Amino acid sequence: MQDFSSAPSNSGCKDQAREQAADTAAKGRFAVVIPAYNHGGSVRTVALGAQKSGLPVFVVDDGSSDDTFEQVTGLSGVHVLRHEKNRGKGAALCTGFEKARQTADWAVTLDADGQHDPEHIDTLVRAAQAAAQVSGRVIVVGRRTGMDNANVHWTSRFGRGFSNFWVSICGGPRITDSQSGFRIYPLPDVLNWGIRARRFEFEVEALVLARRHGVPVIEVPVAVHYLPPHERISHFRPWMDFLRNARTFSRLLTRRLLSSFGG
Repeated sequence: MQDFSSAPSNSGCKDQAREQAADTAAKGRFAVVIPAYNHGGSVRTVALGAQKSGLPVFVVDDGSSDDTFEQVTGLSGVHVLRHEKNRGKGAALCTGFEKARQTADWAVTLDADGQHDPEHIDTLVRAAQAAAQVSGRVIVVGRRTGMDNANVHWTSRFGRGFSNFWVSICGGPRITDSQSGFRIYPLPDVLNWGIRARRFEFEVEALVLARRHGVPVIEVPVAVHYLPPHERISHFRPWMDFLRNARTFSRLLTRRLLSSFGG
């Protein structure tokens, strides 16, 4: 199948939360969302790996100019969504979430460049199911191990530390890998948090707003595979993405400060 688109009282609250947790765990419907932009060389392998999880798979081609769309078109069990123009990773995730919410309560996200091992999808799913029994809705972040590998550019390590610090300062959770794209989000909750960022910053803003909405964030270790620089396709632009992140963090921090003063 293929789809082509452009894309109360305290005690009462506690009872409701417990009921919601039980209901969430009972449903346990998961789907995989893979945002892709010019990943024609790897997206098919990633989609086929995700397909082995037995979950519905949604690939969102974010206006690619290569053969990304053709690589995943026709794969059994893979739903292909398409943006006519590049709109950003966050926008692609939202398109996937909107479609996945029709049949799923959770979205597993992983990148199309092959750095995440689809075999770890089950690890994240089990973590979400266990946490749901206690907390109801949660975000699960796959904490990447092996980031000291020689193929990992220093900007990736610096960016992760920078992001971790500012996520915490802005009122988000204290975690060790705030930039990992291998995650599980609750649906449709993540679409209702008012996340404004539509590019890479979407993922850090989601963490901050999740905490503001009382949604816990947990981490589980996952392996990461970085290709040598000459083989890897990355759309990370250090200075531009740094400025975008700084703008997002400034907005989130201002909002936190205003809230603390009753604004």
